[in-house]
Amino acid sequence: MNFSFNAETAVNNAFQVAGAGAEAQAQALEEFEGFVRILREQGVDVTVIDDEPEPYTPDSIFPNNWVSFHQDGTICLYPMYAFNRRLERKPGVLQQLGQRFAISRTIDLSTYEQEGLFLEGTGSMVLDRERSLAYACLSPRTDLTVLEDFCVKMGYKPVVFTAVDGSGRAIYHTNVMMCVADRYVVICLDALPVAEERAFVQETISQSGKTIVTISLDQMNHFAGNMLQVENTAGEKLLVMSSQAYGSLNPEQIKQLASFNRIIHAPLTTIETNGGGSARCMMAEVHLEERL
Repeated sequence: MNFSFNAETAVNNAFQVAGAGAEAQAQALEEFEGFVRILREQGVDVTVIDDEPEPYTPDSIFPNNWVSFHQDGTICLYPMYAFNRRLERKPGVLQQLGQRFAISRTIDLSTYEQEGLFLEGTGSMVLDRERSLAYACLSPRTDLTVLEDFCVKMGYKPVVFTAVDGSGRAIYHTNVMMCVADRYVVICLDALPVAEERAFVQETISQSGKTIVTISLDQMNHFAGNMLQVENTAGEKLLVMSSQAYGSLNPEQIKQLASFNRIIHAPLTTIETNGGGSARCMMAEVHLEERL
Protein backbone atom coordinates (compact mmCIF):
# COMPACT_ATOMS: atom_id res chain seq x y z
CA MET A 1 0.00 0.00 0.00
CA ASN A 2 1.32 3.43 -0.98
CA PHE A 3 0.15 6.39 1.07
CA SER A 4 1.29 9.92 1.84
CA PHE A 5 0.07 13.52 1.76
CA ASN A 6 -0.68 14.27 -1.91
CA ALA A 7 0.04 17.91 -2.76
CA GLU A 8 -1.57 17.50 -6.19
CA THR A 9 -4.98 16.79 -4.66
CA ALA A 10 -4.66 19.21 -1.73
CA VAL A 11 -5.26 22.20 -4.00
CA ASN A 12 -9.03 21.54 -3.96
CA ASN A 13 -9.50 19.08 -1.09
CA ALA A 14 -10.08 21.18 2.01
CA PHE A 15 -10.26 18.02 4.13
CA GLN A 16 -6.54 17.34 3.65
CA VAL A 17 -4.03 18.54 6.24
CA ALA A 18 -0.33 17.79 5.92
CA GLY A 19 0.84 15.94 8.99
CA ALA A 20 2.55 12.88 10.45
CA GLY A 21 5.38 13.21 7.91
CA ALA A 22 7.48 10.10 7.40
CA GLU A 23 5.34 8.18 9.88
CA ALA A 24 2.19 8.56 7.78
CA GLN A 25 2.85 5.48 5.64
CA ALA A 26 3.31 3.15 8.63
CA GLN A 27 0.39 4.63 10.57
CA ALA A 28 -1.90 4.48 7.54
CA LEU A 29 -0.96 0.85 6.90
CA GLU A 30 -1.83 -0.01 10.50
CA GLU A 31 -5.19 1.75 10.16
CA PHE A 32 -5.88 0.09 6.81
CA GLU A 33 -5.13 -3.41 8.13
CA GLY A 34 -7.25 -2.76 11.21
CA PHE A 35 -10.11 -1.58 9.02
CA VAL A 36 -9.95 -4.72 6.88
CA ARG A 37 -9.80 -6.89 9.99
CA ILE A 38 -12.90 -5.25 11.50
CA LEU A 39 -14.86 -5.67 8.27
CA ARG A 40 -13.90 -9.32 7.96
CA GLU A 41 -14.79 -9.97 11.61
CA GLN A 42 -18.29 -8.72 10.73
CA GLY A 43 -18.56 -11.17 7.83
CA VAL A 44 -17.83 -8.70 5.02
CA ASP A 45 -16.10 -10.26 2.00
CA VAL A 46 -13.10 -7.95 1.49
CA THR A 47 -10.83 -8.21 -1.55
CA VAL A 48 -7.44 -6.58 -0.94
CA ILE A 49 -5.09 -6.09 -3.87
CA ASP A 50 -1.53 -5.18 -2.94
CA ASP A 51 -0.23 -2.05 -4.60
CA GLU A 52 2.95 -2.01 -6.65
CA PRO A 53 5.86 0.22 -5.58
CA GLU A 54 6.10 1.77 -9.06
CA PRO A 55 4.61 3.96 -10.29
CA TYR A 56 4.23 5.61 -6.90
CA THR A 57 0.57 6.41 -6.19
CA PRO A 58 0.09 8.12 -2.80
CA ASP A 59 -3.72 7.90 -2.90
CA SER A 60 -4.18 4.31 -4.06
CA ILE A 61 -5.83 3.58 -0.71
CA PHE A 62 -8.90 5.33 -2.22
CA PRO A 63 -9.82 3.01 -5.15
CA ASN A 64 -13.44 4.11 -5.56
CA ASN A 65 -12.39 7.25 -7.46
CA TRP A 66 -10.90 5.60 -10.54
CA VAL A 67 -13.16 2.56 -10.96
CA SER A 68 -16.69 1.38 -10.20
CA PHE A 69 -18.26 -2.06 -10.53
CA HIS A 70 -21.86 -2.73 -11.57
CA GLN A 71 -24.30 -5.61 -11.31
CA ASP A 72 -24.67 -6.03 -15.08
CA GLY A 73 -20.96 -6.89 -15.39
CA THR A 74 -19.86 -3.37 -16.34
CA ILE A 75 -16.82 -1.62 -14.92
CA CYS A 76 -16.34 2.12 -15.40
CA LEU A 77 -12.99 3.90 -15.49
CA TYR A 78 -12.93 7.59 -14.62
CA PRO A 79 -10.98 10.77 -15.49
CA MET A 80 -8.91 11.94 -12.51
CA TYR A 81 -7.96 15.52 -11.66
CA ALA A 82 -4.47 14.86 -10.26
CA PHE A 83 -1.83 13.52 -12.66
CA ASN A 84 -0.42 11.10 -10.09
CA ARG A 85 -3.88 9.67 -9.39
CA ARG A 86 -4.27 8.72 -13.06
CA LEU A 87 -1.47 6.24 -12.48
CA GLU A 88 -3.79 4.28 -10.17
CA ARG A 89 -5.52 2.75 -13.20
CA LYS A 90 -3.17 -0.23 -13.16
CA PRO A 91 -4.18 -3.12 -15.47
CA GLY A 92 -2.98 -5.66 -12.91
CA VAL A 93 -5.73 -4.65 -10.49
CA LEU A 94 -8.49 -5.38 -12.99
CA GLN A 95 -6.77 -8.56 -14.12
CA GLN A 96 -6.76 -9.88 -10.56
CA LEU A 97 -10.41 -8.97 -10.05
CA GLY A 98 -11.29 -10.55 -13.41
CA GLN A 99 -9.99 -13.88 -12.17
CA ARG A 100 -12.74 -13.97 -9.54
CA PHE A 101 -15.51 -11.79 -10.97
CA ALA A 102 -17.21 -11.73 -14.38
CA ILE A 103 -16.51 -8.49 -16.27
CA SER A 104 -18.52 -8.19 -19.48
CA ARG A 105 -18.12 -4.52 -20.44
CA THR A 106 -15.73 -1.66 -19.77
CA ILE A 107 -16.79 1.98 -20.08
CA ASP A 108 -13.67 4.13 -20.20
CA LEU A 109 -14.36 7.79 -19.47
CA SER A 110 -10.70 8.55 -18.71
CA THR A 111 -10.17 10.14 -22.14
CA TYR A 112 -11.93 13.24 -20.80
CA GLU A 113 -8.67 14.00 -19.00
CA GLN A 114 -7.34 15.25 -22.34
CA GLU A 115 -10.05 17.94 -22.28
CA GLY A 116 -9.46 18.84 -18.64
CA LEU A 117 -12.82 17.37 -17.60
CA PHE A 118 -13.10 15.07 -14.58
CA LEU A 119 -15.49 12.72 -12.79
CA GLU A 120 -13.88 10.84 -9.93
CA GLY A 121 -16.07 7.77 -9.67
CA THR A 122 -18.19 7.20 -6.61
CA GLY A 123 -16.41 10.07 -4.94
CA SER A 124 -17.87 12.55 -7.42
CA MET A 125 -21.15 10.63 -7.58
CA VAL A 126 -23.18 9.04 -4.83
CA LEU A 127 -25.21 6.37 -6.59
CA ASP A 128 -28.65 5.13 -5.67
CA ARG A 129 -28.20 1.90 -7.59
CA GLU A 130 -31.73 0.66 -6.93
CA ARG A 131 -33.38 3.85 -8.23
CA SER A 132 -30.68 4.61 -10.85
CA LEU A 133 -30.00 8.09 -9.44
CA ALA A 134 -26.58 9.74 -9.54
CA TYR A 135 -26.30 12.50 -6.92
CA ALA A 136 -23.43 14.90 -7.68
CA CYS A 137 -22.25 18.27 -6.41
CA LEU A 138 -20.28 20.05 -9.14
CA SER A 139 -16.65 20.91 -8.44
CA PRO A 140 -13.30 21.02 -10.26
CA ARG A 141 -13.34 17.22 -9.95
CA THR A 142 -16.97 16.67 -10.98
CA ASP A 143 -17.86 17.94 -14.44
CA LEU A 144 -21.42 18.00 -15.72
CA THR A 145 -20.50 16.84 -19.24
CA VAL A 146 -18.79 13.69 -17.99
CA LEU A 147 -21.54 13.06 -15.45
CA GLU A 148 -24.19 13.21 -18.14
CA ASP A 149 -22.16 10.86 -20.35
CA PHE A 150 -21.93 8.35 -17.48
CA CYS A 151 -25.68 8.61 -16.87
CA VAL A 152 -26.53 8.02 -20.55
CA LYS A 153 -24.20 5.02 -20.81
CA MET A 154 -25.30 3.48 -17.49
CA GLY A 155 -28.99 4.42 -17.49
CA TYR A 156 -28.87 6.78 -14.51
CA LYS A 157 -30.64 10.09 -13.86
CA PRO A 158 -28.32 12.90 -12.72
CA VAL A 159 -29.28 14.82 -9.57
CA VAL A 160 -26.99 17.84 -9.73
CA PHE A 161 -26.47 20.55 -7.14
CA THR A 162 -23.98 22.96 -5.58
CA ALA A 163 -22.40 22.16 -2.22
CA VAL A 164 -19.96 24.25 -0.19
CA ASP A 165 -18.19 23.97 3.14
CA GLY A 166 -18.40 26.47 5.99
CA SER A 167 -15.93 28.74 4.19
CA GLY A 168 -17.99 28.79 1.01
CA ARG A 169 -15.51 26.58 -0.83
CA ALA A 170 -16.86 23.97 -3.25
CA ILE A 171 -16.95 20.51 -1.70
CA TYR A 172 -14.56 18.41 -3.78
CA HIS A 173 -16.45 15.10 -3.65
CA THR A 174 -20.14 14.41 -3.12
CA ASN A 175 -19.40 11.38 -0.95
CA VAL A 176 -18.02 13.50 1.89
CA MET A 177 -21.41 15.15 2.39
CA MET A 178 -23.91 12.37 1.68
CA CYS A 179 -24.43 8.60 1.77
CA VAL A 180 -27.25 6.69 0.09
CA ALA A 181 -28.31 3.45 1.78
CA ASP A 182 -31.18 1.05 1.12
CA ARG A 183 -33.82 2.83 3.23
CA TYR A 184 -32.23 6.16 4.15
CA VAL A 185 -29.90 8.93 3.01
CA VAL A 186 -27.40 10.67 5.27
CA ILE A 187 -26.84 14.21 3.98
CA CYS A 188 -25.51 17.60 5.06
CA LEU A 189 -28.29 19.83 3.76
CA ASP A 190 -26.57 22.86 5.33
CA ALA A 191 -23.88 22.47 2.63
CA LEU A 192 -26.42 23.27 -0.12
CA PRO A 193 -26.55 27.09 -0.32
CA VAL A 194 -29.14 27.33 -3.11
CA ALA A 195 -32.62 26.94 -1.64
CA GLU A 196 -34.18 25.63 -4.87
CA GLU A 197 -31.48 22.98 -5.24
CA ARG A 198 -31.82 21.98 -1.60
CA ALA A 199 -35.58 21.54 -2.01
CA PHE A 200 -35.03 19.56 -5.24
CA VAL A 201 -32.58 17.17 -3.58
CA GLN A 202 -34.88 16.67 -0.59
CA GLU A 203 -37.84 16.00 -2.89
CA THR A 204 -35.82 13.54 -4.98
CA ILE A 205 -34.76 11.61 -1.87
CA SER A 206 -38.32 11.58 -0.51
CA GLN A 207 -39.73 10.37 -3.83
CA SER A 208 -37.18 7.56 -3.82
CA GLY A 209 -38.83 6.29 -0.64
CA LYS A 210 -35.86 6.88 1.65
CA THR A 211 -35.69 8.60 5.03
CA ILE A 212 -33.49 11.69 5.27
CA VAL A 213 -30.97 11.70 8.13
CA THR A 214 -29.36 15.14 8.34
CA ILE A 215 -25.86 15.93 9.59
CA SER A 216 -24.30 19.31 10.34
CA LEU A 217 -21.37 21.02 8.62
CA ASP A 218 -19.23 20.24 11.67
CA GLN A 219 -20.18 16.57 11.51
CA MET A 220 -19.41 16.56 7.78
CA ASN A 221 -15.96 17.96 8.60
CA HIS A 222 -15.50 14.90 10.83
CA PHE A 223 -16.36 12.65 7.84
CA ALA A 224 -19.86 11.77 9.04
CA GLY A 225 -21.03 11.96 5.42
CA ASN A 226 -18.32 9.58 4.23
CA MET A 227 -20.14 6.35 5.08
CA LEU A 228 -21.04 3.27 3.04
CA GLN A 229 -23.70 0.66 3.64
CA VAL A 230 -22.38 -2.80 2.80
CA GLU A 231 -23.82 -6.31 3.00
CA ASN A 232 -22.01 -9.19 4.68
CA THR A 233 -22.00 -12.81 3.58
CA ALA A 234 -25.04 -13.50 5.78
CA GLY A 235 -27.06 -10.87 3.91
CA GLU A 236 -26.98 -8.39 6.81
CA LYS A 237 -26.68 -4.68 6.00
CA LEU A 238 -23.98 -2.78 7.89
CA LEU A 239 -23.21 0.95 7.91
CA VAL A 240 -19.43 1.48 7.81
CA MET A 241 -17.72 4.69 8.92
CA SER A 242 -14.64 5.93 10.76
CA SER A 243 -14.46 6.24 14.54
CA GLN A 244 -14.08 10.01 14.09
CA ALA A 245 -17.33 10.11 12.14
CA TYR A 246 -19.11 7.93 14.70
CA GLY A 247 -17.86 10.11 17.56
CA SER A 248 -19.29 13.22 15.91
CA LEU A 249 -22.84 11.81 15.78
CA ASN A 250 -25.33 12.64 18.52
CA PRO A 251 -27.31 9.92 20.37
CA GLU A 252 -30.47 10.58 18.33
CA GLN A 253 -28.63 10.15 15.03
CA ILE A 254 -26.96 6.96 16.22
CA LYS A 255 -30.31 5.58 17.38
CA GLN A 256 -31.94 6.43 14.05
CA LEU A 257 -29.15 4.89 11.96
CA ALA A 258 -28.98 1.82 14.20
CA SER A 259 -32.71 1.28 13.66
CA PHE A 260 -31.90 0.56 9.99
CA ASN A 261 -28.69 -1.45 10.39
CA ARG A 262 -25.78 -2.11 12.72
CA ILE A 263 -23.01 0.50 12.69
CA ILE A 264 -19.38 -0.52 12.25
CA HIS A 265 -16.54 1.96 12.75
CA ALA A 266 -12.75 1.94 12.77
CA PRO A 267 -10.03 4.50 13.64
CA LEU A 268 -8.71 6.10 10.43
CA THR A 269 -7.29 9.39 11.68
CA THR A 270 -3.99 9.38 9.77
CA ILE A 271 -5.70 8.45 6.51
CA GLU A 272 -8.37 11.11 7.05
CA THR A 273 -5.90 13.84 7.94
CA ASN A 274 -3.27 13.27 5.25
CA GLY A 275 -5.56 11.86 2.57
CA GLY A 276 -8.69 13.95 3.05
CA GLY A 277 -10.86 10.85 2.69
CA SER A 278 -12.37 8.33 5.07
CA ALA A 279 -14.05 4.92 5.27
CA ARG A 280 -16.26 5.22 2.21
CA CYS A 281 -13.36 6.38 0.01
CA MET A 282 -11.39 3.27 0.97
CA MET A 283 -14.01 0.88 -0.41
CA ALA A 284 -14.82 0.26 -4.08
CA GLU A 285 -17.90 -1.90 -3.71
CA VAL A 286 -17.96 -4.88 -6.08
CA HIS A 287 -21.42 -5.61 -7.51
CA LEU A 288 -20.09 -8.03 -10.14
CA GLU A 289 -21.18 -11.66 -10.23
CA GLU A 290 -18.59 -14.22 -9.20
CA ARG A 291 -17.28 -16.54 -11.88
CA LEU A 292 -18.66 -20.08 -11.71
